[in-house]
Amino acid sequence: MSGLIGPEQIAQECRLVWLEDIGDLDYVRQSVERLQSRQGRPPYHRDGRMVGYALLGPGARASRASGTFLRRVFWLLPHDRDQEPAGRYAFSSPSEAVDPRTLAPRGPGHRTVRSAGPPSPAMRRLGILLPES
Repeated sequence: MSGLIGPEQIAQECRLVWLEDIGDLDYVRQSVERLQSRQGRPPYHRDGRMVGYALLGPGARASRASGTFLRRVFWLLPHDRDQEPAGRYAFSSPSEAVDPRTLAPRGPGHRTVRSAGPPSPAMRRLGILLPES
């Protein structure tokens, strides 16, 4: 599970929409955004590209204060591993990254060896192992 996203934030998801094939992606970044609607493609205002997003079920309620809905958005930046395989994240990944093959509606996903890179010497000494998938 991504430590950045709580189960209550994604409890109303009914479907994930992928805008591209995730089979070749080692990781995607995920964040929870405040959006105007439960459904449809959300706006994207970052560098890089949106890779996917969550749709909410008809029972999802908007925030009383803002009238917005919490929805997950999956994205990548230009310096991520898929665009720069030998770059900054060649052997690691950003904190909000998860293996896209571990994601499901209401399922936060998790890091794997594929998404996070090989374990560091400190992880090996402590016996911390990530799942293969």
